[in-house]
Amino acid sequence: MTVIHHVSTSASPAAAPEPLSSATVVDLGKQKRKDIKQLRKGQGPLAQAVLDTVAELKTSGTSPAGSIVVVVVEEKSKRALRFF
Repeated sequence: MTVIHHVSTSASPAAAPEPLSSATVVDLGKQKRKDIKQLRKGQGPLAQAVLDTVAELKTSGTSPAGSIVVVVVEEKSKRALRFF
C-alpha cells in the first residue's frame, strides 16, 4: 500500500465558493473493494493509513490547524474469468 500526501491549493476561486488555502490530499491508489468498504466505516488498514498520515502531518507541523484532508482511493478492477 502506497500512501502519498500532497499539499495543493485551489486553482480558481470560481470553482469553489470558499477558496482552499491549504488542503492535504492522501492518495491511497488502487485498493481492494473490501478495504474500501472498511475505510467508509472507519475501519481496516486504509483507515489506519489515513490516521497515521494525519498524525504525521500534525507532529511535523506542515498542516495548519483545521485544514482539509481529502482521501483519494480507486477500486481495483476485477479480473475477468478466462475459460480456455
